[in-house]
Amino acid sequence: MTTSLITCLIAGYQWLIILLIVLLLFGGKKIPELMKGVGKGVKAFKEGMNEVENEVKNTTSTTSSDKKAESTEAKNADETK
Repeated sequence: MTTSLITCLIAGYQWLIILLIVLLLFGGKKIPELMKGVGKGVKAFKEGMNEVENEVKNTTSTTSSDKKAESTEAKNADETK
């Protein structure tokens, strides 16, 4: 939500000014290195998010299969009585 708010507050010409300031501060040779670092950071963040999602899914499926096994055992115990 904050990114959409920021993009609404900053017009097109303001982005141009920001880019020129970044170019002046870091120089033309450093910008590709900065973008490469940002790209690696985004990639690592996405991989981390995927790992968390997979862990949650595995935990959920393990928990539900454990509950099914317990209910099946309970039914079998009731039938034997």
